[in-house]
Amino acid sequence: MEQIERIGVSLDKPLLARFDDLITAQGYTNRSEAIRHLIRQRLSAEQLEDPQSEAIAAVFLVYDHHCVKVIEQVMSLQHSHVLHTICATHIHLDAHDCLEVIILRGKVAEINRMGEQMLSLKGVKLGRINLISTQMAPTPHP
Repeated sequence: MEQIERIGVSLDKPLLARFDDLITAQGYTNRSEAIRHLIRQRLSAEQLEDPQSEAIAAVFLVYDHHCVKVIEQVMSLQHSHVLHTICATHIHLDAHDCLEVIILRGKVAEINRMGEQMLSLKGVKLGRINLISTQMAPTPHP
């Protein structure tokens, strides 16, 4: 079991009130869990700054399904990087547009390179790469 260490944090009242409103709206049960979440987010963001850090990502692509070459090219990219592609999901948004969500795993630089190749394909209307670190930053020792 993890050891828990209690700490004290001093905040001015208006800042604390805004924080309490935020965590209530987001559904946190207490301040400690919200603060732990913020710390984990910051440590993860720091890890993602290292191009060699391990990560997982969802690449979102919105494209016109009449543009057949887009999906062929996306599939080709996935097959050429089979070790990095975990899965893909195809969603019909409306009569013209589809959403492809591709889950990738690997080093930050490799994921970004492959994701950018997908986003830049002719026919892709919108796209985004959402990265999450799969390792926590090492804890410095005094």
